[in-house]
Amino acid sequence: MYLKTLAQALPVLAISLLLGACEGQTAASQKAVNALDAVDQSATTEPKSASGDNAMDSLAQAYVLLVLELGNHDSSYVDAYYGPAQLRKTAAESTASAADIARRGESLLAELPAVVGGDGAIDNLRMHYLKTQLLALVFHARSLAGESPRNFAREARALYDTEPPQRDLQSFEPMLQALEALLPGEQPLGERVASFRQAYEIPADRLQAVFDAAIKECRARTKQYISLPEDENFVLEYVSDKPWSGYNWYKGGAHSLIQVNSGLPITIDRAIDLGCHEGYPGHHTYNALLEQALVQERGWAEYSVYPLFSPQSLIAEGSANYGIELAFPGEEKTRFEQAVLYPLAGLDPQTAGKYEQVMTLVDKLGFAGNEIARQYIDGEIDATQVPALFEKYTLMSPAKAAQRKDFVDAYGAYVINYNWGKKLVADYVERDSQDNAERWQRFTRLLSSPRLPSSLDW
Repeated sequence: MYLKTLAQALPVLAISLLLGACEGQTAASQKAVNALDAVDQSATTEPKSASGDNAMDSLAQAYVLLVLELGNHDSSYVDAYYGPAQLRKTAAESTASAADIARRGESLLAELPAVVGGDGAIDNLRMHYLKTQLLALVFHARSLAGESPRNFAREARALYDTEPPQRDLQSFEPMLQALEALLPGEQPLGERVASFRQAYEIPADRLQAVFDAAIKECRARTKQYISLPEDENFVLEYVSDKPWSGYNWYKGGAHSLIQVNSGLPITIDRAIDLGCHEGYPGHHTYNALLEQALVQERGWAEYSVYPLFSPQSLIAEGSANYGIELAFPGEEKTRFEQAVLYPLAGLDPQTAGKYEQVMTLVDKLGFAGNEIARQYIDGEIDATQVPALFEKYTLMSPAKAAQRKDFVDAYGAYVINYNWGKKLVADYVERDSQDNAERWQRFTRLLSSPRLPSSLDW
């Protein structure tokens, strides 16, 4: 899932990105969509465990069923599932209440072996993963049952296994002042930023060419360091009326459906952001590597399901955002945009430097969004104040600010996963790393492992 503005006012359209060839023909698109549908329906057998730990495998199966059952009470909860179809059917027929599911989750927690903190052995990481994911499941089930009043810090700790820092909104004033200097004028700063960005929107008739080039480059750079599963691909589709700007629906078998909200425009920088975050080396790559390394090779059923409100999301979103800088370190993103994407979009490459300056400052204001969400969830400000604060401190347009409030209403503390998650992933990857190749090695290891926020130091 991706919060940044990644949308263009277009009709709903499926564009096949079978990325070896980056083809966009209608026939190829329909073929790819049909293939994804087939993948989504084909999981009918349980993975065979290679661990020899039948007790853990039974607990894992029980966990998967609980996740699927909790999805009956929250349509956003099950982000991906590519395990046995029969288990999905069993869950769909369940009449268990959210409170029932919470109690069963607590019983499973009591059965789990003790976890040795600091022990990075993969079996210990597996036990820690199951324990931490189950704790989040129980918390979310209790919340759905009305037993847990909303609190931002409690949500962050229980659902995402972390304690994000609080920051005074006044601490963002220097960034706003720097933007004032870059974009002087009489209009409110948010309007000036919006007007400036509007000049960098990708025209609708050039969108596909820009995206094809961006995604092809993201994939090529990723493949230099990561061995991707054979025949992996994704389909890109435009939708509307969503509380998010972009979303990756992983279907299993190294296939994804990526949807982009068509309610807002796409600026030139978002082509690479989307290609990396949703595709390479982001969500699509992460899910494909987890499936290959832990489901197919080890037979660990718990990785065949992805509950959205869980610690795994901090790793998923943080790695997807960090992956942009990993694939395009330093000034390489701007240089590629100038040389390739700006001409394809019909934009002036000579202005790319200033645009990058402005957007770097705007991105740093993302942490202000975390604080606004915290104050809102904790009842320190009321709903009517939220859009205005997003407009002032994150420089969103009125429409985008209203959308962000809707996102906070729907997803709560999830907002920390993008920027705070990126920092935690960056700290893990760059710790003692000497060069870019070593960073890619650590990044790949993270994407193929059971690590969660609290086990990043193990």
